[in-house]
Amino acid sequence: MKTNRIFLLAALPLLLAACKNAAPDDSFPNEYGEIKDMSGEWDGVGAPGGSNSGGQGEDMAGLVTASEWNDLAHWDFWGNLMNNQELYGYTETWKFFTNHRVAVRVAQSGSPVCGAKVRLSDGSGAVWNAVTDNKGECSLWYSLYQRTSNTDDASLPLSIAIDGVAQPGTPVVTAWNSPEVLWNEYEAAPNSLQGVDIAFIVDATGSMTDEIDFLKADVLDIVNGIDQQAAVRTAALFYRDEDDEYVTRVSNFSESPAVTYSFVNEQYADGGGDWPEAVHTAFEVSLQSLSWNAASRVKLAFWLLDAPPHEEPAVIASIQQSVKTYASMGIRLIPVAASGIDKSTEILLRNFAVVTGGTYVFITDDSGIGGEHIEATVGECEVEALNSLIVRLINEYTR
Repeated sequence: MKTNRIFLLAALPLLLAACKNAAPDDSFPNEYGEIKDMSGEWDGVGAPGGSNSGGQGEDMAGLVTASEWNDLAHWDFWGNLMNNQELYGYTETWKFFTNHRVAVRVAQSGSPVCGAKVRLSDGSGAVWNAVTDNKGECSLWYSLYQRTSNTDDASLPLSIAIDGVAQPGTPVVTAWNSPEVLWNEYEAAPNSLQGVDIAFIVDATGSMTDEIDFLKADVLDIVNGIDQQAAVRTAALFYRDEDDEYVTRVSNFSESPAVTYSFVNEQYADGGGDWPEAVHTAFEVSLQSLSWNAASRVKLAFWLLDAPPHEEPAVIASIQQSVKTYASMGIRLIPVAASGIDKSTEILLRNFAVVTGGTYVFITDDSGIGGEHIEATVGECEVEALNSLIVRLINEYTR
């Protein structure tokens, strides 16, 4: 039945009880340079063709495979991609220009300060706001939505404030293709932030049926894997497109996983029609209708989707503003790319993760489950069972 297709998301709450502006060129060998899309082969228990394949339920748990790639942690690699004419063209389409990164670390006596509010300003006022993660790190962006060739730190009148306190000196800027990240390190007092907010944002159009059907069993293996003692609130948002049965449906944050479970268990995949979906509306509603707690130590948004937003100026402008707000609130976006994602959408999703301090997750073909997935343009990374990957990421961001 359709209502069972989103069982994965229904059960998810339970698991919680860069050269200096180098011009793009076509000089990369082997299309994108020394890139290996995947490493190793999937050999998990119940691999495709084994006794567990072909059905649904608990015996399907752990079959869906995925990988994760963090571009913030591989900054020179990201810069090389942006120096490729084709891939840079996608960045120009969506108008995300990440070649002015101000990387910040905040600590007190060597201990990371999580939840510090960091503001980047220029001569005309605030440019970008971000919040440090559990490592005390965040990145801020100068001229993110407008291409500029100015990467000379001395000519950029930039300044940093932490929790409203101006910091001395001019921050250094890490450009694309920089061989290393140039960290700006500061001292600040710790805070008493507590709790974890996690939202699950899901493309619920008909093309998501296969992924949701097979993914639903994975969560059965995730429940016991979470190393989390802090209070957790969960929320869910499903979205489709204009002229569908609905555009968004929301279940606000709750301390009771049963509330999110009950809402999600009533949803199903349907609608769509054309390829792009109402991604920008889902962004807006996730900020307007979900009561993110400013006092939460960690805020994560897992976004499961297989289609891009509509490629229209007003839509792009809306997404840009929403992503900027995500960063200012400290919400780290973790896209989970399903089958149907093309290269342009992959670059867009990776920009979402880069700009908000998240990471990129993509389902792979190793399991043989669902539709065909494009090979992500990444370096060497592991193929994991998606359930294990989700557990690992939640633990890494929250411990």
